[in-house]
Amino acid sequence: MLAILLVFMGYVGHAQQKTITGTVYDAENQPLSGASVAVRGTNVNTLTNEAGQYSIVAATGQVLVFSYVGFQSEERTVDQSNTVNVTMAAAFSDLDEVVVVGYGTTSRAYLTGNVASVKSEDIANVPVPNFTQALQGRMSGVFVESSSGKVGEGVKVRIRGTTSVSGGNSPLYVIDGIPMTTSGTLGYSNPLTDINPNDIETFEVLKDASAAAIYGARGANGVVLITTKSGAAGRTKINASFQRGYSDPTRLKEWLNAEEYVELFLEAGENVDDREFVENRLNQYSGHSDWRTGETDTDWQDQAFNSDAGMHIVNLSATGGNEKTQFYFGGTLDKTKGILIRNDLEKISGRLNLTHHASDYFTLGANFALTRIETNRLPGDNAFSNPIQLVALAPITPVRDLNGELYDRPTTTYYNNLVDSENAQWGITSFRNISNAFGELKLSKNFKLRSEFGIDLLTQNQEQFFGSRTQSGESTDGYAASAWTRIFNYTTNNYLTYNTVVNDVHYIEAVGGMSFQKSAINYTNVTGEQFPTDDLRTIASAADITGGSSTLNDFSFLSYFARANYRFADKYLFTLSGRFDGSSRFGQNNKYGFFPAASAGWIVSGEDFFENNVMNFLKLKASYGLTGNAEIGNYDSFGLYGATSYGQEAGLSPSQIPNPDLEWEKTAQFDAGIEFGFFNNRLSGEVDYYHKATTDLLLNVPVPSTSGYLEQTQNIGEMSNKGVEVTLNGAIVQTDGFQWNSSINFARNVNRVEALGGGDILTPNSRFLNSVIVGQPIGVFYGAAYVGADPANGDALWYADEARTTTTNDHNAAARVVLGNPNPDWIAGFNNSFAYKGIDLSFLFQSVYGNQIYEGGGGYYAAAGDWFDNQSRDQLRRWQNPNDITDVPQARLGEGNGTQASSRYMSDGSYLRLKTLTIGYNFPTAWLQRLKVSSARVFLVGQNLLTFTDYKGWDPEVNTDYLGADNQSTNLYQGNDFYSAPQARTFSFGVNIGF
Repeated sequence: MLAILLVFMGYVGHAQQKTITGTVYDAENQPLSGASVAVRGTNVNTLTNEAGQYSIVAATGQVLVFSYVGFQSEERTVDQSNTVNVTMAAAFSDLDEVVVVGYGTTSRAYLTGNVASVKSEDIANVPVPNFTQALQGRMSGVFVESSSGKVGEGVKVRIRGTTSVSGGNSPLYVIDGIPMTTSGTLGYSNPLTDINPNDIETFEVLKDASAAAIYGARGANGVVLITTKSGAAGRTKINASFQRGYSDPTRLKEWLNAEEYVELFLEAGENVDDREFVENRLNQYSGHSDWRTGETDTDWQDQAFNSDAGMHIVNLSATGGNEKTQFYFGGTLDKTKGILIRNDLEKISGRLNLTHHASDYFTLGANFALTRIETNRLPGDNAFSNPIQLVALAPITPVRDLNGELYDRPTTTYYNNLVDSENAQWGITSFRNISNAFGELKLSKNFKLRSEFGIDLLTQNQEQFFGSRTQSGESTDGYAASAWTRIFNYTTNNYLTYNTVVNDVHYIEAVGGMSFQKSAINYTNVTGEQFPTDDLRTIASAADITGGSSTLNDFSFLSYFARANYRFADKYLFTLSGRFDGSSRFGQNNKYGFFPAASAGWIVSGEDFFENNVMNFLKLKASYGLTGNAEIGNYDSFGLYGATSYGQEAGLSPSQIPNPDLEWEKTAQFDAGIEFGFFNNRLSGEVDYYHKATTDLLLNVPVPSTSGYLEQTQNIGEMSNKGVEVTLNGAIVQTDGFQWNSSINFARNVNRVEALGGGDILTPNSRFLNSVIVGQPIGVFYGAAYVGADPANGDALWYADEARTTTTNDHNAAARVVLGNPNPDWIAGFNNSFAYKGIDLSFLFQSVYGNQIYEGGGGYYAAAGDWFDNQSRDQLRRWQNPNDITDVPQARLGEGNGTQASSRYMSDGSYLRLKTLTIGYNFPTAWLQRLKVSSARVFLVGQNLLTFTDYKGWDPEVNTDYLGADNQSTNLYQGNDFYSAPQARTFSFGVNIGF
């Protein structure tokens, strides 16, 4: 009887079981592959396939639990239906996010340092050649600024301000554990352009001492950790994308037309009793046309810009593997035509990342990346061959003569660099190989040993040719130069990691190891003149080899590092770290330095007393530590000799005085912060205060001439940075049909030079106003304060005293005062993303506020007709009659009335910019099945679409390139515009397809 009852009960139970099928989607209606589907309270579970589909056996009334990393778990009770489809919303909180730190990872919830993160999907399809440009406005305390709209050139990144006067201020870039080469390249080329943004999985920026001290002597300026994509076990996924864009300048300046130009310069001539001279010049500049009838009105600014500017980007990637071996492959072709003529870039790159689990105890892998970039580049902003300098030419000058040939001097005011477009070439070809291999051995349950070796090999070749019609080659029947450089940088890291949990409340993690890096730079160049024809353009065709040289220099680091993390009861957090660095760059008596840091955190919300229905997470944290700056010349501490000759005999002569006591710049940093989450982390954020004090500044100090030398690098001076950073993230709306996420970041940094040792002020250049003054931020503008035009006679006036109570028309007699600051008071970013069914929209506003910009070219093009450069339209409001109230003095040809460097050419550099706007559509599953693809998306992206600013120049995101000859010049000459190209505004359309 019992047997019959058991059989019956088994039959009934079997009758209640049924097969449930369905599909799991994300908020954008895309299938989620690998999502977990489980029956609560049982061991029954499965994973969704490539199409997001699943099949599982369950009984009516049982609960299905759907989970996926990065998404909120969903639950569904089985009813009469055999189909259960689920849409999963992204998790509100990033507290479970794994953050990459130096030589390891940690959970963001337990992080005691300050680390900002950006994921690859945040910058996907942003049409920029350099990944750092895509980071602009996305992280608090990280200031990113492109120097101009030239393709593939300088991008400034500053993390929590400037810490050095003569040393480098750029962060350390580490890709997959290997420090990258970021300097030493030819011309103004930027080595970060070699990295394909589509290969990057995450960016982590280490900002405070606790996070950065494990990189010791190179952590003072922050550290950017770049992790490239890796493979995953499962069916191979292939993704292809195509993007086509069109570009134009963000802003243009307004210039005088031909009629206004003639009127201004005739007036300027009359005011100095020399109208006849002006008329003769106008005859000269008008070529075959007649300036009196207005026959010609050339827009030279339009000639400088490329009407065909834009980009083509093709990306292909594949990921997959099995439980033993996983792979990622990525390749890209990027063709970018710059907004300036003669400026374009073509990048071809490929990457292969492999990971192989040889056994349960040993894993090995390798990452290979190869990039080739060909760039047609441009000279520095100050060169007459810079396309923007075409604006100086008179609008009465035709572009070509009656025979169709380009006009040049003496018909044009200055060199017509359109000749370079026909009779010159200037190209750089770069090859970059960044590769590394690793092995990881699991010694026991708690110990693992990892060894890494990586190389960064950068080879560049620059070929220049200027034909017989060009400014550079006209006097020598052509001029050519060829330069070659190779930078070989290799690194090995070897470290041991220990993890253990004691009694379920004591978590201990420790890492310790060593690192060695060596980098060598070879450089060779040769120049030649006298070419038989402009069609032969290589050095081999030069009749006269006029010069050549070659150099070799190198540096190395030997380091030992350690870090220990302790966590008690998931509430009390402690971290200690330190690095012992040795560098070949420093003096014999100070080769090594130790850089420690400590931090602590308290997760208040984990306490029993913390019961809050609104706030669900609260963490307090603080850190203090020491980091260093080793970015100086490779041989600044050495006594150097240079080759010389005397009486045709080879010899040596001393060229640099030694300093065996030269040591690291040291930055002590304190950081205190609070992290919080409200409404189940639908609103979360972080607020931090920091103070950085830098001592032993590396400065080039003048020495007595009796020593036989001019200067010596010494440790002298102090600088500080302090500020506040705020980050807020909100999951504003989260429903099955509509999602809205928002984030805002804000940062204020106050920089101050505390001491210079040898004096209180450094003012190195008369054309530009930047200075280093004790008690002021680095690079402040210091000079004569401009008043305006004297209402009585039109003289330019400046203040004669610091109190600004009296005036003078003598620039030399004007008081020198602090005029402004090129460093912003604050920076901010505001990002929003929306998703409605298959449609998504996102936009990023980025803002810089409180800085000033000096237009160095203003003394030429805003000079009230001082010479025959075309003038900006604001010169139309010049003084003309007694009692005129204006800021533009009387037009006086050749007399320099108000053209000297002063606050006249300064203006507010604050701006608000719609940095990125993206609109996309994801095709529904039914369409995908018919197309036999796993995903398909079309999108529109706009970059730099709108700019709101009071700046008088082309674009407020600017810093002229030619002033950055060395670290000190780069640090000092900030906020200068000298015929610098505006940023590019780009509209692009693209398609992403997944297989």
